[in-house]
Amino acid sequence: MESDGDPIMMSFLTKKHIIIFFSVIILAMIAFYILPVSVPLIAAIITALMLDTIVSWVMSKFKLKRQLAVIIVFAIFTLILVISGFFLATKVIGEGIKLIEESPTYINNVTVMWNNIDVYFQNAAQDFPEEMVSAVTEEVNAFFEAAVTSLKQYINIENISALLSYIPNYLVSFLVYLIALFMFMIDLPRIRKGFYHYLSENTAAKVNFMTSRLSSVVLGFFKAQFLVSIIIFIAAFIGLLIIQPKVAIVMAFVIWIIDLIPIIGSIVILAPWSLYHYFTGDIILGTKLAILAVILLLIRRIVEPKVMGSHMGLSPLATLISMYIGLKLLGILGLILGPILLILFKSAKEAELIKLNFKI
Repeated sequence: MESDGDPIMMSFLTKKHIIIFFSVIILAMIAFYILPVSVPLIAAIITALMLDTIVSWVMSKFKLKRQLAVIIVFAIFTLILVISGFFLATKVIGEGIKLIEESPTYINNVTVMWNNIDVYFQNAAQDFPEEMVSAVTEEVNAFFEAAVTSLKQYINIENISALLSYIPNYLVSFLVYLIALFMFMIDLPRIRKGFYHYLSENTAAKVNFMTSRLSSVVLGFFKAQFLVSIIIFIAAFIGLLIIQPKVAIVMAFVIWIIDLIPIIGSIVILAPWSLYHYFTGDIILGTKLAILAVILLLIRRIVEPKVMGSHMGLSPLATLISMYIGLKLLGILGLILGPILLILFKSAKEAELIKLNFKI
């Protein structure tokens, strides 16, 4: 009599396991092909979930219907975005264009400074073998000329014009984001009800726990980032008032915007600024900017883990790893989605939707 098959294999290949297997494949395909082009919609649903707590508070505080509360919260949120965008466009981009227009002067100053250093080096190296001095000089000059050439290629009006040509696409994405955000905010209870309709009572309770936990932690993540960035902004503004008072408010705002991006930080602005003044001979100003960069870096490294830990419940290492993997897989959006997915997994595990009770 023939066997019906390997009992171990048959016990593994149940209907539930097959459904899970194909669901994982479908989700992976969605993540790879659809997520990169769905950034406005993803950002809209995440923002709607974050603002839903505020909508509920407005409803209970002022005894309003949901639609009116959504309109009020959406209007205030949009107004904040528009004011911030207007300030960014008029101040930061204006200063950036001014910097690019004056870049030939800056490059010329660096070139003159480098020539002076080269003359000083040749005078100081008279006792060294001529072949060694020539080889070192040629290598350093080649590196410097390549750096200046690259700088001239990337910092010019043509490249800025090309960047500005993408503004209509960004505006379309922004409008899609706002429209989708408003619709998600209005329909969020109906979306939740429709989703829970397909779940059993036990699973619905677990999912409700998971989403509640996720909403609070995601809100905590952005709150933590904002609080840390505010501290950085205040420290940068005070430091620049002492160092460079004329550009203190504009550059503090630029540093604040850049510092909101995880991993990158204010060092991206202050390090080149400091090096420029070193190369052009203003050692004192370059040193002050370098000290400010170190202070801001220390503030973020000391404050961020404590704030993140208190608001998210994730370790700094887990947060860093999730951000890095998210950045590599999904770009800038992955910096936010990485920790969110990690929180989602942790919440699902706490709700016992995912069980990892195994030993090797």
